[in-house]
Amino acid sequence: MTTENYGIDFNLELYLKARAKTVQAVQVTAKSIHPGMNEAESLIVLNQELARAGLEKFWHPTKFRINSNTTKSFRDISDDVILSENDLFFIDIGPVFFNHEGDYGETFVVGSEPRLTKLQNATKSIFIATQTQWKQNKLTGVELYEFATNEALKLELKLNSNMYGHRLGDFPHALHYKGKLGTLEISPAPHLWVLEIHLIDETINRGAFFEDILI
Repeated sequence: MTTENYGIDFNLELYLKARAKTVQAVQVTAKSIHPGMNEAESLIVLNQELARAGLEKFWHPTKFRINSNTTKSFRDISDDVILSENDLFFIDIGPVFFNHEGDYGETFVVGSEPRLTKLQNATKSIFIATQTQWKQNKLTGVELYEFATNEALKLELKLNSNMYGHRLGDFPHALHYKGKLGTLEISPAPHLWVLEIHLIDETINRGAFFEDILI
């Protein structure tokens, strides 16, 4: 099936190693981010960590969203804001390691604002619940995002329909499929698809993001 093809050099072991490096780069970088930093300063820290990890190239532009910019979709341009004492930020990177694509995004909270922590936790809980539905009931891509949307509504949050997941693989996966997971009419195969959960709390003008491959 064309939507789930990959290159002749695809190697699952290397692909999962690329994933592990991607996750680690995000989580290590987050430890160095503190109030008063802007997105440009934060990106410097992230790029230094990726260089240490052996980055080969990016397959998609890095997104480092802070403060109110966390409500923006992938292609939106950030405003010039700084990280506040009680705030949150998310990192979304698409590096290439071992000629295989990584893609991981996670939200981090600074301070102790309960509403921000709730929003942060919601991205992971909805991701896990949606992934579980996929495993147990073989939901299609369309059905996965219908489920995630309903889960968000239960928490009085909005799921951003502009960030609906995509393919991943050996570089470049776009040779095989450029569409969104959220429009896929089949049940996605393990490892080859990224599930994106971008939630927005309109009452506090903040968003939170979590993404990883479906395994």
